[in-house]
Amino acid sequence: MNNVRLTQKAAALFFFPLVLNVQLMSVSHSIINAGLARLENAVVFLAGFSVAMVLHLFVASPSYQNHTITIAMVRGRKSLVGMILFMLLIATWASVLLALLAFTPVGTFILNRLLGVTPEVARGAREALSLLVFLPFITGLRGICQGLVIRVRRTGLVSIATAVRIIMLFAYLWVGQLWFSGTRVAAFALLGCVGTETLVIAFFAWRIKLPAEQDDENSFADILRYGLPLAYSSGMQQTVPLLINAIISRLPDGTLALAAFGVIRGFLFLLAGPMRNLQQAYLTLVRQASDSELLVRFFIRVSFGMALVMLLIAWPLNGTILGTIMGLDPDMRHYITWPLTACALFPFLYGATNLLRGWFAGAHLTTRLGRSTFYKALLMVVLWPVIVIPPLPLPGIAVAIFLLLAAELCEMGYLYHQRGKLLESRGLVPLGANTVKYKDGDS
Repeated sequence: MNNVRLTQKAAALFFFPLVLNVQLMSVSHSIINAGLARLENAVVFLAGFSVAMVLHLFVASPSYQNHTITIAMVRGRKSLVGMILFMLLIATWASVLLALLAFTPVGTFILNRLLGVTPEVARGAREALSLLVFLPFITGLRGICQGLVIRVRRTGLVSIATAVRIIMLFAYLWVGQLWFSGTRVAAFALLGCVGTETLVIAFFAWRIKLPAEQDDENSFADILRYGLPLAYSSGMQQTVPLLINAIISRLPDGTLALAAFGVIRGFLFLLAGPMRNLQQAYLTLVRQASDSELLVRFFIRVSFGMALVMLLIAWPLNGTILGTIMGLDPDMRHYITWPLTACALFPFLYGATNLLRGWFAGAHLTTRLGRSTFYKALLMVVLWPVIVIPPLPLPGIAVAIFLLLAAELCEMGYLYHQRGKLLESRGLVPLGANTVKYKDGDS
């Protein structure tokens, strides 16, 4: 085992390029929202693109675990080939489902009946989805390349690729307006900039030398056993915003709430999204118990900083960021101020959940992660009739943020409880992707 203790500096050098990566990705979504906010009929376009992204994330999110699976399972060329086959399997499944949503009556039924959005919002969502059908293959390949780069601790390269994505986004938005209109402009720009990012990170990953073939190389079957529960868990994660959209769309201010939820989720992606990288940080950096303790302290400090920025945006910088930069009118800014304030809790909850997810992934107990996301989605289903029948006399966006926080608290509580039971019954202490120790000293 590597006995070199993890330091705050080493954790920061690994983590903050990934923070920058997620924030740059979030900036791209905020830029797209800002572009839509300046169009005629902006609320409908914002709502339509928000619903399209929620559906796309739900369907395509299983491929978003590819970097985690790559870090944990790829050891040489054989396992890399197995990982590519796994990516193609998941991406094909996601693309077929996206095509059903975009081009068949299945999409009409889900948008109009299950989600309950207006015909205008549904039309905008389907127009966006029609251009995103093949995006899962692009994001799937990107995840594998990111995993290879993260595994050798070259996280700065991930941020460089995403910075190129942001630069090219402006060009794709300009070109998109020449060919498309409404939500299709946003979808084209997203597809183009993610494709460019993938080409750049693939170039970096191609230059990384894989380790020599090992006797314990993971086969395609091994990757399936490890990866499918993570893919399922990732899909269930996205069920939560999907169900929240379905709930708030049925409230009296449904369209306004959908548009506001899309804007707030952009800020959550910017300020809390980086905390998801704590799972990869745990898998890559933690090799002894003291490393885990240091990473927890590091997470608390970063979460506090993210929460403070969230509060600044909600209050002192409200006019500058939400008004001048985002282009939101005063009514929309007032509508989301207090819900955005409550979101200051989200980085703490989300970060703690992802640290726990890293613990379970390091122990190869990925089925527990599938259960945790199932329970948080089930909570949304249970609360649905309570909120909608009859509709609560609350702003739809306030309901949305309450549900979002409750879901994250549910998952964190379940994983913390399960971890305690495992520690007590098995003496299990997973340390990163490759090391599992027991209280009796066996490895």
